[in-house]
Amino acid sequence: MRPTPPATHLPTAPPTRVRAVNDTPINHGGDFVLYWMIAYRRPAWNFALQHAIAHAAAAARPLVILEALRCDYPWASDRLHGFILDGMAANLRHLAARPVTYHPYVERTPGGGKGLLESLGRHACLVVTDDYPAFFLPRMVEAAGRKLPCRLEAVDHNGLLPLQAGVKYHSAAYHFRRHLQKVLPSHLEETPLPSPFDGVRLPRLPALPSSITERWPSAIDLIAASTRDCLAALPIDHGVSGGYAGGGITAGRGRLTRFVEGPLARYADERNLPGVEGASSLSPYLHFGHLSAHEIFWRVAKEEGWSLGDQSHETKGKREGWWHMSRGAEAFLDQLVTWREVGFNACVFDPRHGSFDSLPSWALRTLGRHELDARTHLYSFDELDQAETDDPLWNAAQTQLAREGRLHNYLRMLWGKKILEWSATPRDALDTMLRLNDRYALDGRDPNSLSGIFWCLGRYDRPWPERPIYGTVRSMSSPATARKVPVAEYLARYRPRAGRRRPSAPAG
Repeated sequence: MRPTPPATHLPTAPPTRVRAVNDTPINHGGDFVLYWMIAYRRPAWNFALQHAIAHAAAAARPLVILEALRCDYPWASDRLHGFILDGMAANLRHLAARPVTYHPYVERTPGGGKGLLESLGRHACLVVTDDYPAFFLPRMVEAAGRKLPCRLEAVDHNGLLPLQAGVKYHSAAYHFRRHLQKVLPSHLEETPLPSPFDGVRLPRLPALPSSITERWPSAIDLIAASTRDCLAALPIDHGVSGGYAGGGITAGRGRLTRFVEGPLARYADERNLPGVEGASSLSPYLHFGHLSAHEIFWRVAKEEGWSLGDQSHETKGKREGWWHMSRGAEAFLDQLVTWREVGFNACVFDPRHGSFDSLPSWALRTLGRHELDARTHLYSFDELDQAETDDPLWNAAQTQLAREGRLHNYLRMLWGKKILEWSATPRDALDTMLRLNDRYALDGRDPNSLSGIFWCLGRYDRPWPERPIYGTVRSMSSPATARKVPVAEYLARYRPRAGRRRPSAPAG
């Protein structure tokens, strides 16, 4: 069922990106339109926010934005919470002068936010939310649809291609790239508004009902305080702190500008060099919704002097040459679009996408045949978590992950392959990879993360010459990696700190 766009000159989200979560009609007597911001945590380049603004304008009602943060989501920690709170502070600053009521809410105790959305929904004409297909969010949205007393519409703004335009599950990046080259150009014409509040006049809501604000007060004081101080009082994992980057749209845009004006030109040659900062480092901003793929794409296009229609009309699935941009830009866009969005495609069209049994049949067979092969080492989870193996390069990669919340692009593959080699079974290896990645990585718990982890076990790959333990799944070794790329500087930078053990990750 597709919702009917409101009669207004303001553009709603494209119909291909909107779905009604429930059958409840719009409450035309409601006091406001509510945007429940759960995945696209940004005030710009946001189809869901744009959709909510258009409905509010058509109904001549105020707009309320609820951005809530639970304290009991899986892997909640100082690192993840801090990044999200940075984003909420940036949103607060950005929305201060806009015709909107922004209500940031942060749980102080588990379950403290229960009932907030439903209570707001009793006063709303319509609730608009984000249609993110991974983590616990799909279950949360479906549950909300059953409880809300008004219409709930979910808007997909996960990538350049609408999720449903993927049509089917694509088992190889090559096949998905060919599909993209056929269908993406028409969808690129549907671009979100960079500044959706510009020129918009909406009535102001004097205040939210006191029954709501007294029970679920705004967290403005919390997000305006010192991040270290406010996190210490929350019931989350304090063993994972900091990270290599601060969150929010302002920080994300700063990083995007530095990348486009610097490493982008060298991206094709330097992204796999561990000692060089050649990657974009934008994945956390994409994961938490502080930047959209559209904003990143059009920023690159502007730098390249590119416009719609400049791409090739060939659809042969080639990685280079289709966009008619520079080598660096072409290589980056293949990561941003093909490799990122093929993970979202799996989430939507493969219901088993997060399970071991979702691996290709050839990978399941070969890993099964070699499951009993002798292992040179069988490291415990705690030894891996603490980077206590006999492989200095792997230890450095794990140290970077735990210390900064990121893994170098190229070494992420080695990191996962060695965990397979050091685990009693491939299923154990998958569990270990997910637990380590989801706890520490700023861009973990994401379809793109799943793609990288499952690639280590054969997804989106092909059979290779047979080896012990790996079977025909591609193998990697630290000596071979060191021969291909320089690692000395990386090893020096991420040497594990002797005598300082981190709290171990909780059982998954």
